[in-house]
Amino acid sequence: MTAFAMSLILLGDKGRSAMTILMVPGFNNSGPEHWQSRWEATLDHVERVQQEHWDAPELDIWLAVLAHHVKSRPGAILVGHSLGATLIAHLALRHPDLDVGGALLVAPADPDVRRSRVPGIGSFGPLPIEPLGFPAILVASRTDPHMAQDRARIVANLWEAAFVDAGEAGHINVASGHGAWPAGLRWLSRLQVRQRAIAQPPLSRPSTRARHSA
Repeated sequence: MTAFAMSLILLGDKGRSAMTILMVPGFNNSGPEHWQSRWEATLDHVERVQQEHWDAPELDIWLAVLAHHVKSRPGAILVGHSLGATLIAHLALRHPDLDVGGALLVAPADPDVRRSRVPGIGSFGPLPIEPLGFPAILVASRTDPHMAQDRARIVANLWEAAFVDAGEAGHINVASGHGAWPAGLRWLSRLQVRQRAIAQPPLSRPSTRARHSA
C-alpha cells in the first residue's frame, strides 16, 4: 500500500462526514498534477474556490469569491497554497464572523517578495498579523523562494497557527516533487479530527434525581 493510500485511510471512510473541504489555490491556479488537484479528485466533499482570473490576482476580488464560498459552506476546512494561503489570512481579518472549521496553510506567499514581478500581488500586502480565530496549521519549507521559513515561523505565531517544518521542500508544489503529498493529508486529517470533536455535542449527564433513584 502506498503512502498516499495510507493517508487516505487516516481521513476516514467515505461518507463518514459531510464536512466540506474548500481548496484555495494561488496564482495561476493548481494544475492536474498538483497535490490540491489530486486531493480534490480523490477525497469526498471537496470543492475548489474558482477565481475568474487566475493570472491577475486582486485581493478584493479574490476575497469576495472566497467569502461567498465560505458563507455557503459554514464550518468548512480551507486548504490554501501559496497566495491562496495568504488569501485565507485576509479572510480571517476582514470576515471574522464567517464560520471556518479550520485551515491548512501551505507555503503562504509573501506579497512583498513578488510585488514588482506580478501585477496585483501587491494588493495582498501587507500580510495580516492578527490571530486567525480558527484552528490552523501552517506548513513552511526551508527553501521556499516565496517566503523565508524564519518569517513563516513568525507569521504562524502571529496567526496562532501550529507550525510545521517541511524541510527542504521548495514551494511544496509539483516543481519541488510534491504530487500527491501524503504528508499533507496527515495534517489535513488532524484538522478534520479536531473539527469533528468541536462539532460533537457533549454527552448529557444523568440528573441528580435519576442517579438517586437508581
